[in-house]
Amino acid sequence: MVSYKKHWDGKRGCTPLVASGSSSLEMLEVDMLSLSAGEVHEGYEGDKETALVLLGGTASVTGKEFAYNGIGARKHVFDGAAAAVYIPRNREFRITAESDVRLALIKAPAERDTEPVLIRPEDVLVKELGKPGWQRQAHFILDERVDANRLYIGESFVPSGSWASYPPHKHDEDNMPAEGILEEIYYYEFDRPEGFGIQRLYSRQGDLDETFTVKTGDLVELPRGYHPFCCAPGYQNYYLWIMAGKNRGFYFTVDPDHQWLNK
Repeated sequence: MVSYKKHWDGKRGCTPLVASGSSSLEMLEVDMLSLSAGEVHEGYEGDKETALVLLGGTASVTGKEFAYNGIGARKHVFDGAAAAVYIPRNREFRITAESDVRLALIKAPAERDTEPVLIRPEDVLVKELGKPGWQRQAHFILDERVDANRLYIGESFVPSGSWASYPPHKHDEDNMPAEGILEEIYYYEFDRPEGFGIQRLYSRQGDLDETFTVKTGDLVELPRGYHPFCCAPGYQNYYLWIMAGKNRGFYFTVDPDHQWLNK
């Protein structure tokens, strides 16, 4: 049985967490990367597009016909908006750490050629979402403004004791424009090492009903179903949300039992 939950211990080097053939997902793959200052990681993903999201630290990302030097302004995920680089399919790339740096390497199949894009912290679109009890700040990083094939990526910041991805929603049916099929992954961090949260994953039919306790370094695959999350009181939560699908955007439907909360 495939486990939906994975963990990254932050060790140096490249750590594959979600790989094709060994996960519940068909499109998304994720590696986590930790480099010390001066170290280099070279990559080539063939027919997959790649997004590099800097969690903390500064790096240069270079390749044929692109060179983005000294990117990344935050020391950690709670220190401002992210920097990211979108790399099209069939492009080699080279990451050189200019300080100790941590990144998420996110991949999905691509069917057409695009152009590389640097996303700076000032390019990140910040939105306040929700109501009291489920308020959070969402950062849109690789969204409709970037001409990507399938990837759609952002970050959420959840206050103490609050819910996110709430009221519970899903995006696993092709019923556009109301709902589109988008695989998703959450990667979590908390402001203190003892911080934790609760991630649910369920279907109305009852054939999917999972609950996960998550801490810093955990990742949960969300192949289908509703997926609300709650941050434990006393802690601040960050999660990187990673989606892939042919309909890039927030095309989802809310659990009918909880639709009244949006009125």
